[in-house]
Amino acid sequence: MHLIEIFFPLNTNDGTPQPVELFRHVREQLAEQFGGVTAFTRNPAKGISLQKDNERAEDDIIVYEVMVEAVDRLWWQSFKRDLEGRFQQEEIPDPCDSR
Repeated sequence: MHLIEIFFPLNTNDGTPQPVELFRHVREQLAEQFGGVTAFTRNPAKGISLQKDNERAEDDIIVYEVMVEAVDRLWWQSFKRDLEGRFQQEEIPDPCDSR
């Protein structure tokens, strides 16, 4: 079994809170696809990343986890691109890199 972690920003790049419906839809999608999902939503984590020109970007994030028998990288790459569009993010960390 492999643990896949997906990191979601609570806000868009301009600081607007993400619609709660987005998170619910992803939870349901993951539960249907993999038979379950764990969502760490009570205490958002602080994500910090270095941007171009050594600028820092900070996000409050929540984490979803799913357990999979085998990692389908093509499916996860497609899902990642879809999430980036839905959550208005330039990039969401690759879920396959967290294992």
